[in-house]
Amino acid sequence: MEEQLFEERTNLQQLNTAVDELKQEVARVIIGQEAMVELLLVALLADGHVLIEGVPGVAKTLTARLLSKAVDVGFSRIQFTPDLMPGDVLGTSIFHPQQACFQFRKGPIFSNLVLIDEINRAPAKTQAALFEVMEEKQVTIDGNTYKMDPPFLVVATQNPVEQEGTYHLPEAQLDRFLFKILIDYPSIDEEVTILKLHHEKGAENLLNVIRPVLNKEQLLQLRQQVKQIHVEEKLLGFIAAIVHQTRNHKHIYLGASPRASIGILNASKAYAAINGRDFVTPEDVVFVTAPVLRHRIIITPEKEMEGGTADEVIKEIVQTIEVPR
Repeated sequence: MEEQLFEERTNLQQLNTAVDELKQEVARVIIGQEAMVELLLVALLADGHVLIEGVPGVAKTLTARLLSKAVDVGFSRIQFTPDLMPGDVLGTSIFHPQQACFQFRKGPIFSNLVLIDEINRAPAKTQAALFEVMEEKQVTIDGNTYKMDPPFLVVATQNPVEQEGTYHLPEAQLDRFLFKILIDYPSIDEEVTILKLHHEKGAENLLNVIRPVLNKEQLLQLRQQVKQIHVEEKLLGFIAAIVHQTRNHKHIYLGASPRASIGILNASKAYAAINGRDFVTPEDVVFVTAPVLRHRIIITPEKEMEGGTADEVIKEIVQTIEVPR
């Protein structure tokens, strides 16, 4: 009887099969970038938004579009620009003379997977329009509240190099992203493979080779499985100690919030499930800590002038805390 219960508790076969198929589909077009793809899948299962940062041309936008094709859900793309208004994102009320009333017309944010390209190009008032929908999955317009249909995932991209015509994202908005994923250039071997792929198939046909692997209902079922992943109390203490240390570190000006602790917990559970385990290990926590924290902390100007980065400080914090066994 105990063995039967154990088998039921650890039955992650459907989830692992789906993850493997998703990876295979994306890998048909995206060469390399395994860490980015894995973190995107973790965010998908953990119900968290993702901010992808990288120079132009490293497939940030393409990866998000591929993910939306591999997961058969609604997809919407919003190109952020300096003149973009909140109504262009959320929607607006339009007056109909015949009915003598206003009717709400939904904006592009009303979808399942929303790609926001170059999110740091829109001004503060447009950024603020995302606060409610990213956290509460609803939009309030003219006193009326409109719920988002699950699943709802925002994948945003930004360019770390070009600063002209861009705006710094508010800390409150950054805190709403589960992960900040950093993308680097491909290796020379990966770039040769990319060239071969484009030479043989052409850019237009790349998206057409992707087939749907999951639908809405299946994804929501897998998310419920992830929520049931077992986490020992000592690991909860480990997560809390890491986040608490960001608030008391000499090189950190602004530490992480409790939302970061919850983010590490949820991401750890999804990462454990992806790796075929129904329990979280310290290694799972360590793996997701940097992507969860790097956009939530602000290092001191002195550390920044020395060339230090948020990732280096996070690594230092993790190494100073005893890993539970």
